[in-house]
Amino acid sequence: MKKRGTVEVFDTNFNVFTTGKSHIADHKELLYLCTVDDSVIKSAINYTGSKHKLLPQLLPLFPTEYNRFVDLFAGGASVTANMIKFGHLSTYLVNDIDKHVIDFFQYLSNVSFESFKSEIEFEINQYGFSDTKKKGYSFYGVDSSKGLSNYNKEKFLKLRDDYNNSQSPVLFYLLVVFGFNNQIRFNKDDEYNLPVGKRDFNKSMENKLQRFMNILQTNNISFSSVDFRKIKIEINDFVYVDPPYLITDASYNENGGWTEQDEKDLYQYLDNVNQSGAKFALSNVILHKGKENELLKKWASKYQLHILDYHYNNSNYHSKAKFSETVEVLITNYFPVEMNK
Repeated sequence: MKKRGTVEVFDTNFNVFTTGKSHIADHKELLYLCTVDDSVIKSAINYTGSKHKLLPQLLPLFPTEYNRFVDLFAGGASVTANMIKFGHLSTYLVNDIDKHVIDFFQYLSNVSFESFKSEIEFEINQYGFSDTKKKGYSFYGVDSSKGLSNYNKEKFLKLRDDYNNSQSPVLFYLLVVFGFNNQIRFNKDDEYNLPVGKRDFNKSMENKLQRFMNILQTNNISFSSVDFRKIKIEINDFVYVDPPYLITDASYNENGGWTEQDEKDLYQYLDNVNQSGAKFALSNVILHKGKENELLKKWASKYQLHILDYHYNNSNYHSKAKFSETVEVLITNYFPVEMNK
């Protein structure tokens, strides 16, 4: 029950019935009260393409019976975190090609929150970064809309150089905290290259980190950082797939980060998953700014196409386009329980 919310235990003395041959002392009746927390767990990092806003639509479309959950392109791992939180009992594999992120998650899964928080606060003090959690924005002569970029700029450049020379999980997290839009970006030389941002390690960010770490440390999670083609799937796995989107302009598509051949290889990989008897669910964008993913459209005709906010089976998704420039879909090789009700 602790995975679902805050648990309180109440007890009262209760007379036990015996035939006189047994003596049972301190017999009580117990009441367990669980105040359920249905809020979505956000990742500790601000990852491009995070699915935390879509999770209320995605989770009901996921299967309920499987032995292992495979997050093939985990990104910020918010999907895995919420699969765990909402009671899906299985083992978990969190995989992403970005080794910096996976190393960070692995570190968080093995260190206490209080210990990590102490490391963060020590480094913030060492670099001389702002600390609005203790001092507020007015101490630095700014408000929240103007932000702290001018105050933290030189300190951030020092942090960035230090991390690029000697990478560590603590410095990685500080780059996310003090970096532009709290995002992650590395150049072709594997150097973090975003400029300073407007925020610091505030209370909201601390709470988000703590909730995320609590999830990572309560379950059977494995981590890997390999190309998706190398992940072997078993018959009782459920594979969630949120790859780079071929027709969008996110940073992961720069410099050939995700090619048409990668897209075709992924479709073949999922066809093999289907043939193995395992289940998969693929998140993707089928229409974006007037551009249509024809490859996806053709391949998805073999499976179940669900337009988010609606539930269609291989239907005409163009009706959704008038509401948005981007049409997000989920493609599954199974019929979700929600559709069978």
